[in-house]
Amino acid sequence: MTTPAPVVAATTRRLAQLVEEVRDVVDRGLPPDLTAYLVGERLAPHLGASDLLTPQQYEGDPDHYRQHLLHAERDGAFSIVALVWLPGQRTAIHDHVAWCVTGVHQGEEHERRFRLVSDGTAARLVATQDVVNRQGEVCGFAPPGDIHRVWNGGDGKAVSLHIYGADISRLGSSVRRVYEQRTDES
Repeated sequence: MTTPAPVVAATTRRLAQLVEEVRDVVDRGLPPDLTAYLVGERLAPHLGASDLLTPQQYEGDPDHYRQHLLHAERDGAFSIVALVWLPGQRTAIHDHVAWCVTGVHQGEEHERRFRLVSDGTAARLVATQDVVNRQGEVCGFAPPGDIHRVWNGGDGKAVSLHIYGADISRLGSSVRRVYEQRTDES
């Protein structure tokens, strides 16, 4: 059986090495939470390396955080994306279509995690944890229970790598649902 060629953006040797390391983990067919943990172990040593991304993959957008698709397996098993955040840029509160691993390559990424609660008539989001991930730090999760908001709370540009257990080239985003419910922060 022939393995289909992956979708790859302009790449570096280090990124190609990371793709191979992630592929080795994903091909094991392990449960999503264990896959995310092991992928995070593979991502961490590459974070902060000057030869991981091309100069174009550091480019941001003044209006919103920017997504650079770095790799997507043709079979949809995983994708690697670089997100570039200028100061103050943020996501909506959301969850994901698949497991995800995030690692901070440059700067820091702030995250607020939520839990959806209902009193029987209305649902609201309750903040459960605030996290600041700095350069070199990795976190991972698998649905359900992956509701969060992410933003750049620092003064400079932040760049993070996100590895998803889904084909982001086809889906366009890893977001499954955006939450409009009232939160305990509003």
